Amino acid sequence: MRQRTLASYGVLGVAAAIAAQLLAQASLADAVAATPRPIVLKAAHLFDSVSGKLVEHGVVVVLGAKIQAVGSDAKIPDNAEVIDLGDATLLPGFIDAHVHLAQEAGPNWYHDWFDGIMRFPAEQALYGAHYAKATLEAGVTTVRDVGSSDYVSLGLRNAIEAGVIPGPRMLVANYAIGSTGGHADQDPVPPQRIAVAGPIQGVCNGPEECRAAVRYQIKYGADVIKFMPSGGVLSLADSVDAPELTQEEMNAIVSEAHAWKRKVAAHCHGDRAAKMAIAAGVDSIEHGSFLQDDTLLEMKKKHVYLVATLFAGAWVGEHADTFPPAIAVKARAAAARSQQMFQHAVKIGVPFAMGTDAGVEPHGLNAREFSLMTKNGLDAAQVLMAGTANGADLLGVADRTGTLAPGKYADIVAVAGNPLLDMRATEHPVLVMKEGMVYVRAPAR
Repeated sequence: MRQRTLASYGVLGVAAAIAAQLLAQASLADAVAATPRPIVLKAAHLFDSVSGKLVEHGVVVVLGAKIQAVGSDAKIPDNAEVIDLGDATLLPGFIDAHVHLAQEAGPNWYHDWFDGIMRFPAEQALYGAHYAKATLEAGVTTVRDVGSSDYVSLGLRNAIEAGVIPGPRMLVANYAIGSTGGHADQDPVPPQRIAVAGPIQGVCNGPEECRAAVRYQIKYGADVIKFMPSGGVLSLADSVDAPELTQEEMNAIVSEAHAWKRKVAAHCHGDRAAKMAIAAGVDSIEHGSFLQDDTLLEMKKKHVYLVATLFAGAWVGEHADTFPPAIAVKARAAAARSQQMFQHAVKIGVPFAMGTDAGVEPHGLNAREFSLMTKNGLDAAQVLMAGTANGADLLGVADRTGTLAPGKYADIVAVAGNPLLDMRATEHPVLVMKEGMVYVRAPAR
C-alpha cells in the first residue's frame, strides 16, 4: 500500500512538473509578445516646454506608454521602429484647460437648445465620443472638461481610460456650480415643465448648500470643481458681468474643494466677480472678458492662471446675429473686450494656460487658440508653454505630462516646420501620439 502511494505521488509529481514547465514556457511567450517594440520619433526640431527653446535634431524614444529618452544623443534601441518626420517639430501633447466634450453648438441657437432638451443622455454620449476623437486627432492629449450634465463627460472620461473609445485624457467637473437663475442654472422656461435644480445639479444658495454642491460633484467622480461667480454669454436670464454668488458662497466653494484636494476654476467675465473669486482662492479665472488691470495684477501676485478662451469669444462675436437678441448683445460686448483684456494681461505678466471653450465652437479646432494668443501679444514660445507645461501645472498633472521627459507619458505631437515661426502649423498635426499609441500619422508638409 505504501509503495503504491509513493508511485502515485511520483506520477502526480511528474505531471505537475510537466504542467509547470508548459505554463512557464507559455508565460515566457506571453511576456515576449507583451513586450512593446520601442518607437523612436525623429524630427528636425524639438520644443522644450520648460525653457521655451527649440532644440535641433529632435529625438524621442518611446517604450510602451512612457518616454524612455529624449535628445539628439539618445540611444536608439536596435529593434526600434523609427519614424522620421523630417522638417517637423516634436512637442508635448497639447493641453486644453477649458472644454465641454459632451456638447457642441451648431449654427442655430434655437435648434441647439431644442436638441439639448430632446436628446437622451445615452444619445448625447455618442456625440461626445465623436467630439473626443476629433479633439485627440487635433493634437490635444489632455483636457479639463469644465461642465456637463447627466454625467456624460464623466462617462466619456471612464470609457477613454478603459480604452473603449479614443480621446484625450480627461479631468472632469461634472455639473458647474452656481446660484439659482445664474449661468449654472437651466435657461428659463415655464417652471411647470421642468424640475427645480438643486446642489446635486450644482445649483446652490447659501454657503452650506454650496459646500453640498461641491461634495456632490466629488461624490460622483469630479476631478476639478468649476463654479460661476459671474453671468455668462450664452444664457438668457443673467447679466454677463454681474456677480451671481456672495463672497461667503465663493469662500465655501473654494475652501471645500481645496479640502478635498480639488482645484477650482472660476467662470468670470465680470471684473467684480473675479476679484471676489480671487479673494476666495481660486486656481484659475476662465474667460475674464472685462478684467481690469488691478485684477490682473492680483492674479499675477497670487499666481492665478488666466484661461482666456479667445477663440470662443471671437467665435460668438462673429456669429452674434444667430443668437437671441439678449445673448447677441452680450456676445458682441464680450468679443469686443476679451482680446484687449488679453493684451493687458500679457504686458502685466499674468500666468496663462491655453483653453478654448470648445463646444461653444466646433471641436477639433483647438489650436486656433494658439494663433489668437500670438496675435494678441504673447510670445510664440510662451503660447506653446501655455498649451503644454503651464496647462499641466494648472491641472495638477505635471508629474505625468506637459513636457517631453523620461518617465512621462508619451503624449507627443509633431507639426510641420517650425511653429515658432508659423503658429498655424499647430492646427494640422502630422503625428499625434497619446501614451505611446499613434492616432494620427501623416507625411510632413
